[in-house]
Amino acid sequence: MGFGDTAKKIQTLADKAERTYQKINELRTEVEETQTTVLDTSERVQALENEMTEQRAVLDAVAEEVGVDLDAVSTEAHIVEAEAESDGSGDGVDADGADGVDETDEN
Repeated sequence: MGFGDTAKKIQTLADKAERTYQKINELRTEVEETQTTVLDTSERVQALENEMTEQRAVLDAVAEEVGVDLDAVSTEAHIVEAEAESDGSGDGVDADGADGVDETDEN
């Protein structure tokens, strides 16, 4: 084996090492971008959860003010949803087209 063959093998090895290094850098960039996306998503989810909590508090206050029992409404909605799923429709709408919420004025 001459110096030419050895040089060729070293060059081939160096080329493979360079491609591997480039691939590792690409993967590192992708991981960093993924981490950034996950952190951004986490922050957005936390903001939405906070907003939802605030909206729930407002809804509770308004419901109490007008005399609506939110627990009863929620229970009724869950019953209608479960019935729709057991019927196979799964759209939350009764067979007569009603959405399952009693809209009669109780005042």
